[in-house]
Amino acid sequence: MAKDLLFEIGLEEVPARFIRAAMEQLQDRTAKWLDSSRLEHGEVQSFATPRRLAVLVKDVAERQADVSEEVKGPSRKIALDAAGEWSKAALGFARSQGVAPEQFTFKEVGGVEYIYATKSSEGVDTSSLLAEGLTGIVGAMTFPKNMRWGAYDFKFVRPIRWLVALFGSDPIDFEITGVKAGNVSRGHRFLGKDAVIGQPADYIESLRSQHVIADVKERETLILGQINKLASDKNWTIAIKDDLLEEVLFLVETPTVLFGTFDPAFLNIPQEVLITSMREHQRYFPVLDAEGKLLPYFVTVRNGNAEHLETIAKGNEKVLRARLSDAKFFYEEDQKLKIEDALAKLENIVYHEELGSVADKVRRIRQIADSLAGKLQTAPEVATKVSRAADICKFDLVTQMVYEFPELQGTMGEDYARKAGEDEQVSKAIFEHYQPRFAGDAIPSTEAGAIVSIADKIDTIVGCFSIGIIPTGSQDPYALRRQSAGIVQIVLERELPVGLNDIFEIAVQIHKNTRNLKLSAEELRNNLYEFFGLRVKRLLSDNVRYDVVDAVMAAGYDDIVAVVARSKALADAVLSKENFKNTVDSFNRVSNLAAKSTGAALDFALLGEAAESALYETWQSLHTPYQKALEANDAVQALTLLAGLSDAITVFFDSVMVMAEDERVRENRLALLAGIDADLKSFADFGKLVW
Repeated sequence: MAKDLLFEIGLEEVPARFIRAAMEQLQDRTAKWLDSSRLEHGEVQSFATPRRLAVLVKDVAERQADVSEEVKGPSRKIALDAAGEWSKAALGFARSQGVAPEQFTFKEVGGVEYIYATKSSEGVDTSSLLAEGLTGIVGAMTFPKNMRWGAYDFKFVRPIRWLVALFGSDPIDFEITGVKAGNVSRGHRFLGKDAVIGQPADYIESLRSQHVIADVKERETLILGQINKLASDKNWTIAIKDDLLEEVLFLVETPTVLFGTFDPAFLNIPQEVLITSMREHQRYFPVLDAEGKLLPYFVTVRNGNAEHLETIAKGNEKVLRARLSDAKFFYEEDQKLKIEDALAKLENIVYHEELGSVADKVRRIRQIADSLAGKLQTAPEVATKVSRAADICKFDLVTQMVYEFPELQGTMGEDYARKAGEDEQVSKAIFEHYQPRFAGDAIPSTEAGAIVSIADKIDTIVGCFSIGIIPTGSQDPYALRRQSAGIVQIVLERELPVGLNDIFEIAVQIHKNTRNLKLSAEELRNNLYEFFGLRVKRLLSDNVRYDVVDAVMAAGYDDIVAVVARSKALADAVLSKENFKNTVDSFNRVSNLAAKSTGAALDFALLGEAAESALYETWQSLHTPYQKALEANDAVQALTLLAGLSDAITVFFDSVMVMAEDERVRENRLALLAGIDADLKSFADFGKLVW
């Protein structure tokens, strides 16, 4: 026999950003407790609103399963003393397993006899376990922030106000912080009343009758359905941002979508400012036209029914008017600030106590950007824009708008710089130097933006590495992984002719010239190369199987564009060419013997066998075209040329004894193979391929 189990924790309103993780944690802990308690069960469902976390478990067994377990102990030799009595080791094992020594049995494993204890445990009624189990689940839950209340030595995300715990129709008798569990939940704070839950299966409908939609997915469907209907009726595009939808989802128990309007005069402010103010302060969804331009409307979700929506809309309009008026004031005041005055203020903002002020960082960005521009041989007019963009890329950090909305850094800088008469490319580069801001974001579209973006990111990474701030595990407070991935993405997508080591050398040297480093420059560069290697490997692994990635990365990944091209060419060859395994086998034979070379120079006069002369001539005919193909990043052609060695290699090994008795001949043949292997290794370590 089985019964459903319902457990609901009623709370003061929980911050929306905590709820989904808490709901999933309750579900996971409940399932794990049931499993560890040997209680068979069916589906485990979770529910949540701002005022509750709940779990409903179908078909929980009414009794624990009986268990009989055989546990291996010490060997017979250790378990019995010379007199044939149980040793201390055997008696200790008996105590640890809760059995008498007389219950031991002997079994042979691998030619050695061991004692075994059989532990039997008869299952108990589920109802006798639930009170302690559910209390333990609540006590074990963790949150980003906790509260204490009353005189209780108990921490939870918010004070517990009611508990519902039912096994079938029977309430489970326990209490937490003075709150006794029962079968009474609470409805919507304003629209509903207490809801008596007769059976766990009645939970959803009992709350629905009291204006609470407990199912998260159902609430989301209701919200999206109402938004989409409104958009269709009004011919609007309502911008739904996932993180805002997630927050709104956990702010309401009964969702009702409504819209309001604001003064079109505010549209003179950049729409990013208005949208950010609406989203961040009011949790509103912006309304756009078909071209993506902001319209003087907003959409919000009420925690309640459809009554008096006009009044609710007017109240929201009044609040929004005040918010947008503040934004308008900040925007107008910021434009009175001269860029040079803003830059002077950066001297007083600490970037990091060991790395100086933000102004110090900007000066380093300028030097790195100028050096990169020189390395990339940019046109003089572009280099000038790079320098100016680097100089002023952070000036908007001291503006009132960015102080109010940090996420607008770069956006406001571009707008203010353009209004101050800066070059269009320079203005755009101020916004773009933060790109890509997240995985999947666009890279800078301008050359100046790309160079300053790399300079900013590598300055941060080198600075942090130089003072011992290196990401470990999930800890990455300065987002160094994201910034290194951004550099890789920019170099790759723009196909910049610059190696990672060139970028490292520029940044490390500038840091070395301006401040004391805790690490040697060489150690710092090595750490950076290894760190970026993980980003490159992750990039390649998105499209290429692991052994191909390992093979091409073994040949080096300083040139990001080249390593990506080599990985694609090798992956295609492995998948599409039936005889490619034979080619790789021949390459690996070369590499295995080349490892025995002492580094002696190759002497053509000692190549006496026809097969070794033929291999040498084939290699020489392919070597220069192969090098040119690599330089041109034509990896497919380079691999095709290498494959052209396969037949000559096979004939060589079939006809020639490489490890000849004559030392000079032997060393010369190994030198030939070492030269060929050097070309092979510049493409990939083919020995890492798995067949």
